[in-house]
Amino acid sequence: MVLYHGSNVSVPAPILLKNQRELDFGRGFYTTSDLEQASKWAKRTAARLKQKDGFVSVYELNDADFAGLAVLQFTKPAQEWLRFVAANRKGEPTEAAWDVVVGPVANDQTMPVLALYMDGMYDEEETIKRLLPQKLKDQYTFKTEKAIRLLAFREVIRV
Repeated sequence: MVLYHGSNVSVPAPILLKNQRELDFGRGFYTTSDLEQASKWAKRTAARLKQKDGFVSVYELNDADFAGLAVLQFTKPAQEWLRFVAANRKGEPTEAAWDVVVGPVANDQTMPVLALYMDGMYDEEETIKRLLPQKLKDQYTFKTEKAIRLLAFREVIRV
């Protein structure tokens, strides 16, 4: 499979950062199978840091290697995904022995809905009902050194 990482820098050798802001799936190296999504991440990060260009690093991951990892996979916005994302966004521990977490990405369009859920304004049922019509992209979060070593860097695309 081909995966993309959007950033303000090229990342030929991914690493797990010790300190990281609260993201959907917690601490890890974030990728997506969607080039357009990675390009948006790269442009947003570059703009936030007042840099001219963003970069999309491209990786390949052998399907057999991926099958050998401990993977937590969410196929769509559902209660388990919502609870997991909300806990991570609040900085609550959700870590387990997962090498990779895969699932929908909470993007700019979903964040207002998630914020209302985390503030107690929406219950789980209402939140999921509002999220399901959105065409959410995926994200693959590599959480262990074992998993991250399987990413084979192929190229970088300037965006």
